[in-house]
Amino acid sequence: MALLPLAYYKRMAIISLQLCLALFVGTNGETYFNTAALVSCVQNFPKSRGPVVGILKGFAGLSGAILTQIYLMINFPNESSLIFMVAVGPTIVVIALMFIVRPVGGHKQVKPSDNSSFFFTYSVCLILAIYLLAVLVIEDLVDVSQAIITLFAVILILLILLPVIIPIRLVFFSGPRPPAEDSLLSEAQKQEACKSEQDVNEIILSEVEDEKPPEVDSLPASERQKRIAHLQAKLFQAAAEGAVRRRKGPRRGEDFTLMQALRKADFWLIFFSLVLASGSGLTVIDNFGQICESLGYNDTTKYVSMISVWNFLGRVGGGYFSELVIRKYAYPRPVTMAVVQVIMAIGLFYYSMGWPGEIYVLTVLIGLGYGAHWAIVPASASELFGLKSFGALYNFLSLANPVGSLIFSGVIASGIYDYYAELQAGLSHQNSEAILAIPLRDDDLTCLGTICYSITFGILSGLCLVATVLSLIVVYRTKRVYANLYGNSNS
Repeated sequence: MALLPLAYYKRMAIISLQLCLALFVGTNGETYFNTAALVSCVQNFPKSRGPVVGILKGFAGLSGAILTQIYLMINFPNESSLIFMVAVGPTIVVIALMFIVRPVGGHKQVKPSDNSSFFFTYSVCLILAIYLLAVLVIEDLVDVSQAIITLFAVILILLILLPVIIPIRLVFFSGPRPPAEDSLLSEAQKQEACKSEQDVNEIILSEVEDEKPPEVDSLPASERQKRIAHLQAKLFQAAAEGAVRRRKGPRRGEDFTLMQALRKADFWLIFFSLVLASGSGLTVIDNFGQICESLGYNDTTKYVSMISVWNFLGRVGGGYFSELVIRKYAYPRPVTMAVVQVIMAIGLFYYSMGWPGEIYVLTVLIGLGYGAHWAIVPASASELFGLKSFGALYNFLSLANPVGSLIFSGVIASGIYDYYAELQAGLSHQNSEAILAIPLRDDDLTCLGTICYSITFGILSGLCLVATVLSLIVVYRTKRVYANLYGNSNS
């Protein structure tokens, strides 16, 4: 084979460098936007962290499908126009809103209408997901005209803008502040005034956990309460004399720096649980097109779009149900993470067994489970390790995605797929002398059948169960923290 001229290789090297630079700027830019929006909104709504994170992460997951529909409406003639739209459009929005998105002391603005406002936003999210799913199916089955595509996109934009009704109504159409709302504000101000006293009490509670002998937990309930009360009394007296001081940094539920959080077992349990479960879900999503092809589906875009919609619903639903669990039962939020990890394990096991409709079961359960993680984990991290360094904590936990994908997708899934692809190619060679004469490249190898991913998903199903155990350990270790954070509000 003749060698190509040196200028060709130089040009390809320059193009590769430009592509790497574009990917670097793009992915890091997305992280900055993501962090700014999450940190600001969690600080503004500290009492509704689950719903806020779920809604924000849900729209982030659905943004690709939304931008695709807008692009189809504008109907640019080439792909470079799409790249230009994606590059310029979000930048204009960010520049226009960057002076508005900021912490505004949301804990001082508690309103009785907050629940109905979140319910309205959730309803819009659900309608939006159903609408997008219907549009994708219609566009796949029917050859629609440009006018219909434009109508679809206009309705989509109106649905996205619908939640803006809430702040407009509260600012311009709300009457005078009712007395009940004033009492909520005054109560919040009183709580802030005695914050130092509460801090002392929190220190006392955490010191009780440190100083309590291990055998106390095995005593009868009455004797255990008596011993703990005696220890509390001693610590309160020591606090009055200035003798209680922190020996190990902040306690769970207080503000941690990243380095302080990295010294805590709870943080690493959450991280490794996320690596196993989120990495498994991302492996499915990354290889979903190839999974569909191995099962004989020619048009894979429909299924890829479907898993994106279920991913959106998982993020929104994960935030809602995790908030319901802690508000109603004061139970640790990571318990919902354990539940969705079991759901993911079921979906992966179902596929590995090759049962009927495996692609649909996989689409629904993995989409929901993977999406729910990115609503539950950020909210849990903010509760256990505080809001002061929430951006750094969240972005460190986000490293679980590439770590899991690198191991599970880059090593396990691709290795098993290539093995069976080569095995099937070898069998084809034995049955055809014509094929024997043509050497196959790795790019030409294709695996067909459930076997291509059944072993991989069986392994990932087991890893999701291990992640469930790690999440339940976090639940056990943080029950007292969540009882202190949310127990009083439920009583």
